[in-house]
Amino acid sequence: MKSDAIKKGIERAPHRALLKSLGIVENDLKKPFIAIVNSYTSIVPGHVHLNHVANAVANGIRRGGGVPFEFNTIAVCDGLAMGHEGMKYSLPSRDIIADSIEIMIQAHRFDGMVLIPNCDKVTPGMLMAAARIDIPSIVITGGPMLSGRYKGRKLGVISMFEAVGEFKANKITKKDLKEFEDRACPTPGSCNGMFTANTMACVTEALGLSLPYSAAIPAVDVRRQRIAEKSGEKILDLINKDLKPSDVLNIDSFQNAIIVDMALGGSTNTVLHLSAIAREARIPLSLEIFDTISKKTPHLCDMSPSGPYTMDDLDKAGGIPAVMKELEPFLNSESITVSTFTISKNIEEAKTFDKEVIRPLSNPVHQEGGISILWGNIAPKGAVVKTGAVPPELLTHKGPARVFNSEEDAMNAILNGNIKKRDVVLIRFEGPKGGPGMREMLSPSSAIVGLGLSESIALITDGRFSGGSRGLCVGHISPEAAENGPIAIIEEEDIIEIDIPHRTINVQICEKELLSRLQKLEPFKFKIQKGYLTRYSNMVKSANEGATLRIPYTK
Repeated sequence: MKSDAIKKGIERAPHRALLKSLGIVENDLKKPFIAIVNSYTSIVPGHVHLNHVANAVANGIRRGGGVPFEFNTIAVCDGLAMGHEGMKYSLPSRDIIADSIEIMIQAHRFDGMVLIPNCDKVTPGMLMAAARIDIPSIVITGGPMLSGRYKGRKLGVISMFEAVGEFKANKITKKDLKEFEDRACPTPGSCNGMFTANTMACVTEALGLSLPYSAAIPAVDVRRQRIAEKSGEKILDLINKDLKPSDVLNIDSFQNAIIVDMALGGSTNTVLHLSAIAREARIPLSLEIFDTISKKTPHLCDMSPSGPYTMDDLDKAGGIPAVMKELEPFLNSESITVSTFTISKNIEEAKTFDKEVIRPLSNPVHQEGGISILWGNIAPKGAVVKTGAVPPELLTHKGPARVFNSEEDAMNAILNGNIKKRDVVLIRFEGPKGGPGMREMLSPSSAIVGLGLSESIALITDGRFSGGSRGLCVGHISPEAAENGPIAIIEEEDIIEIDIPHRTINVQICEKELLSRLQKLEPFKFKIQKGYLTRYSNMVKSANEGATLRIPYTK
């Protein structure tokens, strides 16, 4: 056991003395030491209940014959960080989470770990750590929030962001806004739709790093405690079988995850996160792979924000095993998982209980998957769009650019009524380096929806979008403006053309003019000159590479 390094032999008597100060007894020294990596915090709704999950995990570890030790990571709530300077820290937190787990696990020589994330950057950060450290690991996510309701309308946090625009457009009253506010988020858990947190939970299960049904069970459901306890027991089985993330993570399991993501119409942020996790696992995962899979995978689940169904609906309909059962002809079903069984065995008895929520292959929401990759003279290295959330009439769009060099400037123009039908709202210098931190543009995208413009304009950015965004929202434009990408040279009223069926995004200027403008660009000046974001901005790579850090790995 790895933990023998701190507990076995005469020379480790000082270490054993320290362990015994924690309450460890002699018999415990013969057992595997298991880390419970908890992202509990009392400021994040998706994490405020995770101590209860951790307690259940600890019970399972003890029952399985191990000794649990718990430590915490940081966690950013994207909803609370949205629309202000705080969002600059969200994506960068992913690397801090992965690094902090590596430090704790390696310093204390744990034999295995159970990871308890829930929100947007915490789940991928923990998965990056699991792939990097490569000891037996299992993930139990914290589960989704239940939906709120008011006057027969299903509510969630996205309802609130859109309600701001609705109120500005006099579509709802101040009383309605207050009622929405009081009812939208009725329980702890990750926000209720197929936004980034829940998409990543589903992707984790599809990768094979969570037990079946882990993703969709609501945070407040007792089944969440049961599966947490089962995960605690299972980690001992993984240690006995020496089943590590490197045994689970391969190109087949990543393709399974992308297939499930496309069928769910999940968040575009999964492109960033799966790329980053694959990098830690030393598995090449290009944007072309995402697009190839999207073209052959039907979109089966019409989930919020673009559709009517939320995570509690998906859970009742059969959860991710039912989705994977429907997708079985597309999957690499012999991939091994942390259940110690294959995908095909995990989904053998899965059933769909609501064929409107999880549609059959014969009746998909769309024939192609929920995410597309676009290329063109604006995005030579690619851009990402959540196709499943785009109105059919906007699958192709041409209009004049309205150019903004920050989210705040764009938001002011939108709320002040300065954006018109056919416009292409362009927000730049919000990429990984330029933001820094690649902020989500949920506030402007939701304001556009609330104002009733989501079916007539486009929003494009070198930043990114929340999984809650809907409409023609193209993000991750690479190279970003801060790296002198072509998005930096677009001028007011330039005509931009987006063609999702043909996977293109272009500005209608000749190549000679484009090159001339690029040559005139001034070197980028970093916006922040102190603290973590300065280091991050100097080290981060492009969105098409997962916004990972420039750290050379030896083969």
